[in-house]
Amino acid sequence: MSLRLGDVAPDFTAETTEGTINFHEWLGNGWGVLFSHPADFTPVCTTELGAMSKLTPEFKKRNVKVAALSADPLDSHTKWVNDINETQNTTVNYPLIADPEFKVANLYGMVHPNVTDKFTVRSVFVIGPDKKVKLTITYPASTGRNFDEILRVIDSLQLTANYSVATPANWKNGEDVIITTAVKDEDIPGKFPKGHKRIKPYLRTTPQPNL
Repeated sequence: MSLRLGDVAPDFTAETTEGTINFHEWLGNGWGVLFSHPADFTPVCTTELGAMSKLTPEFKKRNVKVAALSADPLDSHTKWVNDINETQNTTVNYPLIADPEFKVANLYGMVHPNVTDKFTVRSVFVIGPDKKVKLTITYPASTGRNFDEILRVIDSLQLTANYSVATPANWKNGEDVIITTAVKDEDIPGKFPKGHKRIKPYLRTTPQPNL
């Protein structure tokens, strides 16, 4: 199964390092990030789980819950978390899902036979309050994920969900945004009272409207 943008994120019940969760119920009315790992005690993923634990306050500010998944059993996860806390100088503060039978991995298409049929690939899913998939990224095993980029994308997703804007290349929170082409020129002053710049008929920018 290959999840596409706009698909409903599959629901599941699983054991985690923070107890049993029903995924949709656990997400509640907020946003979610689910990211997978090939196996426990892997070096790149150890740094990633540590990096995420240090950034969870930023995700919480955005009403985003975070969960990681590895296709190993719960007792292995518990031992790995101890290693992560020790080596990354942190405390893992989000659930790590145990998936030894690959039930969740298969629901989310995390097994790529052309890469390996023995492990999950390193995927990221951002899920909106409507339980639909808003972003998918798949990384190779050798490249650590950039969690600042995931935060940046969430800022964009949350902004563009509420305003008729899009974000340009390399945009960061606080910078000017693009007015969507669906907004007519004559409607811009009412929608964007901070003003706008008309660079081309199809390229009009305005200060970020939610600041």
